[in-house]
Amino acid sequence: MDVWITALDALTTLFSVGHFSYLLLGVFVGLIVGILPGLGGLAGLSLLLPFVFGMEPSQALAMMVGLLAITTTSDTFPSVLMGIPGTSGSQATVMDGFPMARRGEAARALSAAFGASLFGGVFGALVLSVAILFARPLILMMGFGEQLMLVLFALTMVGILTGSHPLKGLAACGVGLIMGAIGFATSTGELRMALGQTYLYDGFPLLIIAIGLFAIPEIFEILAQKQSISSSTQQQKLGRGIGEGLRDVIRHKWLVLRCSGIGALIGMLPGLGGVVIDWIAYGHVVQTAKDKSQFGKGDIRGVLAPESANNAKEGGSLVPTLLFGVPGSATMAVLLGGLVLVGIEPGTSMVQENLDLTYTIIWSLALANIVGTLVCILLVRPISKLTTIPYGYIGPVVIVIVFFAAFQATRDWLDLIALFGVGMLGVYMKRFGWSRPALLIGFFLSKGLEDSVYQAVQIYGFSFLERPIVLGLIAVIVLSVTITFLRARKSPRPDTGQGAATRSVRVHQMAFLLVFAALCLWAFGDALQRSYLARIFPLGASLATGALLAVIAYRFVRGGPEDAIHYDEVRTGEGRRALNVYTLWLVAFLGGIYLLGFVLASGVFVLAMIVYELRRLNWQGAVVAVTVSALLLVLSQVLNLRFPPSLLQPILPLLS
Repeated sequence: MDVWITALDALTTLFSVGHFSYLLLGVFVGLIVGILPGLGGLAGLSLLLPFVFGMEPSQALAMMVGLLAITTTSDTFPSVLMGIPGTSGSQATVMDGFPMARRGEAARALSAAFGASLFGGVFGALVLSVAILFARPLILMMGFGEQLMLVLFALTMVGILTGSHPLKGLAACGVGLIMGAIGFATSTGELRMALGQTYLYDGFPLLIIAIGLFAIPEIFEILAQKQSISSSTQQQKLGRGIGEGLRDVIRHKWLVLRCSGIGALIGMLPGLGGVVIDWIAYGHVVQTAKDKSQFGKGDIRGVLAPESANNAKEGGSLVPTLLFGVPGSATMAVLLGGLVLVGIEPGTSMVQENLDLTYTIIWSLALANIVGTLVCILLVRPISKLTTIPYGYIGPVVIVIVFFAAFQATRDWLDLIALFGVGMLGVYMKRFGWSRPALLIGFFLSKGLEDSVYQAVQIYGFSFLERPIVLGLIAVIVLSVTITFLRARKSPRPDTGQGAATRSVRVHQMAFLLVFAALCLWAFGDALQRSYLARIFPLGASLATGALLAVIAYRFVRGGPEDAIHYDEVRTGEGRRALNVYTLWLVAFLGGIYLLGFVLASGVFVLAMIVYELRRLNWQGAVVAVTVSALLLVLSQVLNLRFPPSLLQPILPLLS
């Protein structure tokens, strides 16, 4: 009876004018933060912390939970419309969402994503309601050994995501593991592969890797093809797919339910984070689907799976956060700080002594998901029109947005340089048929894998391999890998166009492979100079990746099927010239930032590139350029940003 009275009190608080108003405010802020690539829930909550200090607890919680819930929904806009991951948890959505936008089905993709997000968010809240009472024993059963196996299971998704070329996918994943090992070794504190740069002491920021690998290649392709995101033949369908997208959710209800369960379950495990859940859900739908031909080309199931899992994981992540005071993700760590600021101490005492507040958080999460999803669905039709903007306008503006987002990683000049380098890597990976998701997964899981191996062996020795849950996960991993390779062998080999390949193209592809090989040699040599604990992970990763590259090189020389290259993109001189031209544009933009400052250089860059692409100067281009600089200036003041220093900063302090 006491529980029901407590629940009724929480429900009364939920719909009070004060609580509901702050919830809507949080939803509004989260909507903006999610739409802007690179910010996301982590940055949004960080911005809210100074304002919640001293507020009444339920109102502060309403605002924070409202922002948290909508961010994982609104981040779908840039993922689908521009091919730029809105946050680290929406990267898998790009795989099929952006191709759908390019087909003129942006409205369908967005509405399906929002419908799945709504279901996942409410499902996560329901799981949290039950878990508050029953999840404690389950979480305590998941030790370091079990977490290690979950990380390895996430790595097996690589083979699923690379179709009929698992060797190249696994090699790309190995490159990601090596890149993730750059910086301080968590086991000993030794510095690895940092090249004497303090910027690399903590390794490359995840945001830089994600945006560089996915956004820059897509921008180059749109510009090279001289068309808008949605081709003119498909634009008549814009805005007419909202109902179809919502019906997709119903048609694939069991898939949405399964992926919501995956998201909520893995979200309960501290430290795995949103990226793993996103890709595990995407890998699950690819592996279990009978027809895999459209994945990566615009399959609606590739949108539903990650979006439902991504939103459900928020409810799951709150379980260890509220029950034990252990953050389930980086975002939850900031939320913990907010709870402490308003005088709430997370842990078992919170569930026992502040159960009404706990239920207020749970139901605020569900309500915020409902309100936020409705708002996003209302915005689908007008925002989908962005895909009709001519390429000459959208390309330069998106480049500025991408560089602005990248600068939020550490707010260092080297963020921009690193984005350029990773962007070029992504461009050539796409052209030469290497899996970008595989590299991203390897990079993200690198630290977690190394930490899990160290913790599991230090605490359990190798006896953790005898634990029942570990054995079950090993069986799932072996089964997953076996199925992947069997299907790869049975699938028809693609036409690699060997006859059309020029000698120079093959030389370029081999040179690109040698870049990866050089990275392996560098990591191997650096590892030999470290102590045993700091050496073992990069040594193993470099040896395994080097062996895979050697096999791929051998098959390439023999003309084997692993030579998967997009000849239609690189065999023409026009395609290569376009790559060189847009690379020079990015170099010029960086030079402009160094000379004029980010705000002024962005306006000049946008105007100059519009004139170049459209071959004329018009008033619309001037308005776009001025608007971009003005918005950056406003954002710098509102968010208290300091852009990279420039040579003219003493003369133009406001615009630089």
